[in-house]
Amino acid sequence: MKRNQSIPKSKSQLALVLSKLAVFEKFGKPQLLKEQYATDSEAAAEAMWFAYMHGDIQGKVVADFGCGTGLLGIAALLLGSEKVYFVDNDDDALAIAEKNITAAAAMADFEIMRADIADFGKKADTVIQNPPFGTKTKHADREFLATAFKSAGTVYSFHKAETADFVKRFAAENGFRVTNILPLQLQLKPTYEFHRSRMRRVEVGLFRIEKARS
Repeated sequence: MKRNQSIPKSKSQLALVLSKLAVFEKFGKPQLLKEQYATDSEAAAEAMWFAYMHGDIQGKVVADFGCGTGLLGIAALLLGSEKVYFVDNDDDALAIAEKNITAAAAMADFEIMRADIADFGKKADTVIQNPPFGTKTKHADREFLATAFKSAGTVYSFHKAETADFVKRFAAENGFRVTNILPLQLQLKPTYEFHRSRMRRVEVGLFRIEKARS
């Protein structure tokens, strides 16, 4: 990082910082076909603390694929990443992400990239991503994984728990292996007009995937 900023001492401290950042406006900017939902601060903090404790964040170049409003990538910056690429193809999301980065980690080394994930051409040590689950656009999650495997040796990716077999198989087909699955609950606030419940929880896994050793 470019400034002498202390790393949060705990997962809860990290969650507190993330909870103060802006997310998509209710019934406003998020796009349904892209399955855009705000990752809640508690889940983001738990996921990134898990990656941090595995030695995959501090001092590493990190790419946040489909970064949305930037919570995962900002957590990486706060946890001492050397640099973070924030990658998304949505201008509204990136505008919020830029404000959030300025508020939380303005002096850190980062790059905001407006691009489709498949067009990301840089290298990173670690990719973090909360991809579309493929419920609206078939195989959207596959494209994220394929690009992540080309970009980094370690990948952290959110997927529905019931798709674990697919993730493991697709990783193996690309020379990677799943080393850990962290069970998480994503708390989805009402984001679109058709949402009637105040909050719903989705069971997911954070998959740690690394390049298999030959």
